[in-house]
Amino acid sequence: MTRPVDPTGKRALFGPLPPAPPAGRQRSDGVDGKAALFSTPPRRPGTVVIECEHCRVRSRESLARLGARLASGSAWVPFRSWPHWLQCPSCGRRGWCRIGWTE
Repeated sequence: MTRPVDPTGKRALFGPLPPAPPAGRQRSDGVDGKAALFSTPPRRPGTVVIECEHCRVRSRESLARLGARLASGSAWVPFRSWPHWLQCPSCGRRGWCRIGWTE
Protein backbone atom coordinates (compact mmCIF):
# COMPACT_ATOMS: atom_id res chain seq x y z
CA MET A 1 0.00 0.00 0.00
CA THR A 2 1.50 3.35 -0.96
CA ARG A 3 0.75 6.69 0.59
CA PRO A 4 -0.55 9.45 -1.58
CA VAL A 5 1.89 12.28 -2.24
CA ASP A 6 1.31 15.38 -0.12
CA PRO A 7 2.48 18.21 -2.42
CA THR A 8 1.56 21.04 -0.02
CA GLY A 9 3.12 19.47 3.09
CA LYS A 10 -0.01 19.82 5.24
CA ARG A 11 0.42 16.32 6.62
CA ALA A 12 3.83 17.28 8.05
CA LEU A 13 2.41 20.42 9.66
CA PHE A 14 -0.90 19.14 10.96
CA GLY A 15 -0.35 15.40 11.28
CA PRO A 16 0.70 13.44 14.37
CA LEU A 17 4.19 13.99 15.80
CA PRO A 18 6.90 11.48 14.94
CA PRO A 19 8.09 9.26 17.78
CA ALA A 20 10.88 10.64 19.98
CA PRO A 21 14.39 9.21 19.44
CA PRO A 22 15.53 6.55 21.89
CA ALA A 23 17.26 7.81 25.04
CA GLY A 24 20.54 6.02 24.17
CA ARG A 25 21.14 8.16 21.09
CA GLN A 26 21.19 11.51 22.89
CA ARG A 27 24.52 13.14 23.76
CA SER A 28 25.15 13.83 27.39
CA ASP A 29 28.33 15.93 27.14
CA GLY A 30 26.59 19.01 25.70
CA VAL A 31 28.94 19.30 22.69
CA ASP A 32 27.05 19.26 19.45
CA GLY A 33 26.60 21.20 16.24
CA LYS A 34 28.76 24.23 15.57
CA ALA A 35 30.51 24.05 18.95
CA ALA A 36 31.81 20.55 18.17
CA LEU A 37 32.85 21.48 14.64
CA PHE A 38 34.80 24.63 15.45
CA SER A 39 36.17 23.81 18.89
CA THR A 40 39.78 22.90 19.50
CA PRO A 41 41.08 20.42 22.02
CA PRO A 42 42.63 21.87 25.16
CA ARG A 43 46.31 22.75 24.96
CA ARG A 44 48.54 20.13 26.50
CA PRO A 45 51.35 21.57 28.62
CA GLY A 46 54.87 20.80 27.46
CA THR A 47 53.94 20.47 23.78
CA VAL A 48 54.11 22.59 20.62
CA VAL A 49 52.43 22.36 17.21
CA ILE A 50 54.69 21.99 14.16
CA GLU A 51 53.16 22.82 10.76
CA CYS A 52 55.02 21.79 7.59
CA GLU A 53 55.02 23.95 4.45
CA HIS A 54 55.21 20.92 2.12
CA CYS A 55 52.47 18.68 3.47
CA ARG A 56 50.52 21.34 5.46
CA VAL A 57 50.00 18.88 8.32
CA ARG A 58 49.95 20.14 11.90
CA SER A 59 51.63 17.74 14.34
CA ARG A 60 51.80 18.02 18.12
CA GLU A 61 55.25 17.27 19.55
CA SER A 62 56.71 17.37 23.03
CA LEU A 63 59.34 19.96 23.88
CA ALA A 64 61.95 17.21 24.28
CA ARG A 65 61.28 15.88 20.75
CA LEU A 66 61.36 19.44 19.39
CA GLY A 67 64.73 19.98 21.06
CA ALA A 68 66.06 16.83 19.40
CA ARG A 69 64.77 18.03 16.00
CA LEU A 70 66.36 21.43 16.43
CA ALA A 71 69.67 19.94 17.61
CA SER A 72 69.87 17.45 14.71
CA GLY A 73 70.27 20.24 12.17
CA SER A 74 68.01 23.20 11.78
CA ALA A 75 68.03 26.85 10.81
CA TRP A 76 65.99 29.88 11.79
CA VAL A 77 65.38 32.87 9.55
CA PRO A 78 63.41 35.65 11.25
CA PHE A 79 60.55 37.54 9.57
CA ARG A 80 59.51 34.62 7.36
CA SER A 81 56.07 33.05 7.46
CA TRP A 82 57.76 29.61 7.73
CA PRO A 83 60.89 30.52 9.75
CA HIS A 84 62.29 27.14 10.88
CA TRP A 85 64.21 24.75 8.60
CA LEU A 86 63.88 21.29 10.18
CA GLN A 87 62.62 17.77 9.58
CA CYS A 88 58.81 17.51 9.47
CA PRO A 89 57.39 15.04 12.01
CA SER A 90 54.62 13.88 9.67
CA CYS A 91 56.21 13.53 6.21
CA GLY A 92 59.87 13.20 7.31
CA ARG A 93 61.17 15.70 4.72
CA ARG A 94 63.41 18.61 5.62
CA GLY A 95 61.71 21.86 4.88
CA TRP A 96 60.37 25.11 6.23
CA CYS A 97 58.06 24.75 9.20
CA ARG A 98 56.16 26.86 11.70
CA ILE A 99 56.24 26.16 15.40
CA GLY A 100 53.11 27.09 17.30
CA TRP A 101 54.36 27.85 20.80
CA THR A 102 51.00 28.98 22.19
CA GLU A 103 48.69 26.41 20.58
